[in-house]
Amino acid sequence: MSIASLAGIFKIFSGSEPTAEEQAQLAKEAMLMTLSRATAADTNIKDIEVEKVREVLLARTNEDFPAADVRVAAHSSIYEKAPLEKYLASTSKKLGVDDRMGIAEALRDVVNADGRVSGREITFFNDIVEALNLTPAQLMGLKTEE
Repeated sequence: MSIASLAGIFKIFSGSEPTAEEQAQLAKEAMLMTLSRATAADTNIKDIEVEKVREVLLARTNEDFPAADVRVAAHSSIYEKAPLEKYLASTSKKLGVDDRMGIAEALRDVVNADGRVSGREITFFNDIVEALNLTPAQLMGLKTEE
């Protein structure tokens, strides 16, 4: 199943628990949604941002997405039903910290793609990190000794 269908995201809202395979799919879908939406965070989708999303998705999911799919996902009608942050807040409860950190790290790469970061992009990043339930310590890579 292609992650572009976002079936895993929608399954979360049906209340069922994902299997391990579905959880991995869910992490990919959440990354696709987040990175695609990030290209529109400053209201000006740049080709370099779309290409960075494609590059990051390929590196992290091993799936190659056409630029058109990224642009469509950035303005998908699903965001009319609920904001991305709501989808991610529900999704993050089903993902491990490594998956959530992977999304945040990938988002950082996309936000920095054009060499400048706008205030809207920073707000978007902060909102996403909050929805993913990540702490500042986790973002900095700090871990307690075990």
